[in-house]
Amino acid sequence: MSVFCGVECVLFLGCSRWAWKRCTHVGSDDSETWPSATPDEFEPVPRLCRLILAIYETDLRNPQCPPDGGYRINPDWVLKHADYEQTLGRSPPYLIYADHDRKEIVMAIRGLNLVKDSDYKLLLDNRLGMQMFDGGYVHHGLLKSAVWLLNEESETLKRVWEQTGREYQLILAGHSLGSGVAALMAVVLVNHRDSLGGIPRHKIRCYALAPARCMSLNLAVKYADVIHSIVLQDDFLPRTATPLEDIFKSIFCLPCLIFLVCLRDTFIPEGRKLKDPRRLYAPGRMYHIVERKFCRCGRFPPEVRTAIPVDGRFEHIVLSCNATSDHGIIWIERESEKALGIMRENKSETITVPPKIQKLERLQTIEKEHKDALQKAISLNIPHAVPAAGEPIEIDETETEAAEADNGDSPKARPELSSRGTNWDELVQKLFKRSESGKLILNKESDTPQIQ
Repeated sequence: MSVFCGVECVLFLGCSRWAWKRCTHVGSDDSETWPSATPDEFEPVPRLCRLILAIYETDLRNPQCPPDGGYRINPDWVLKHADYEQTLGRSPPYLIYADHDRKEIVMAIRGLNLVKDSDYKLLLDNRLGMQMFDGGYVHHGLLKSAVWLLNEESETLKRVWEQTGREYQLILAGHSLGSGVAALMAVVLVNHRDSLGGIPRHKIRCYALAPARCMSLNLAVKYADVIHSIVLQDDFLPRTATPLEDIFKSIFCLPCLIFLVCLRDTFIPEGRKLKDPRRLYAPGRMYHIVERKFCRCGRFPPEVRTAIPVDGRFEHIVLSCNATSDHGIIWIERESEKALGIMRENKSETITVPPKIQKLERLQTIEKEHKDALQKAISLNIPHAVPAAGEPIEIDETETEAAEADNGDSPKARPELSSRGTNWDELVQKLFKRSESGKLILNKESDTPQIQ
């Protein structure tokens, strides 16, 4: 009897300890050791939130539900405002905006529409380990949507960038579902910059707001110099490794799903998670907006922390009543605007060196953090991790010429093909070959040259 009592006591204490740790885990714990972000690097976030909110308007000259202070954009600079009829269900609605004041070309993509079947089809078009890309795994449906958008708008983006003197930055921004599309667009563009007029890598930026888990860990770290993910406190989406299609199929019982995922992930060792190459993560450098504290009521002045985490990359579900509300683009816009104002005030009070020197030092720090994250990924034996950021993928000329010969094309026909514009589906297909079983295999696994 005493043995059974002892076992029961141990089991009770173990369960109590687990329940205490899970219930006392708050969103701010995920970034507790991260340094604070600077106002210069965080400055684009609030205005990109407003630009994404502008997609929901039918007439930007007479907005119905503008945020505080309005959208602060010039309607004459909107190059395209596409709705569901124009996207044909291939992607969420989007907006292309030429910001001549800041010398930016912005493509903003809205988030999931719960009443649109086409958005669900994008989410459901995926299985674990279904799609390989650039030495890692990505969400198949989101990649297809990204390629479709590039087929539709790459010529517009290229033309505007060249007309503006090749000086403007290209900014891709998305929320929720749109964040995954924008992030994968950035990955494809970085590897094929010549198809967009030779735009330099440092002029391509992606901001994923409330990011979806859309790429494997090696890709998330590799493209951290290009992709920036913004997470508000307890947001559930970047934290759950449950496939997107399962999350949104259970959207009306989301609290139950979050609890079950939390219970399941407790018994999965951290090392096993890191070694699974098919496991998807939120992409790029992380910016965590923290505004609530443990056992405190209400919202505190928000602060922004940033890092490129490898292990412990938002792996723990937060059992919070704000887990779903923190996913909303409206709250992200409000809190990011507050946080930016606080950062600017603190900077003006503590400035000790010229701003140009501060900015240069921060750029050097960001570059070093990226290199350190890549090195850490290698030291942790993350599958397919690379030591440095790659260059555009090279296509084997021999295989290309052979394929052209089979199709009756000659090398002289190449300029004619390029004049019709880039076919992004063909570019993506060149990265893969099919195995005997019919699965897509990255050309890296054969002798085709890859990213260096």
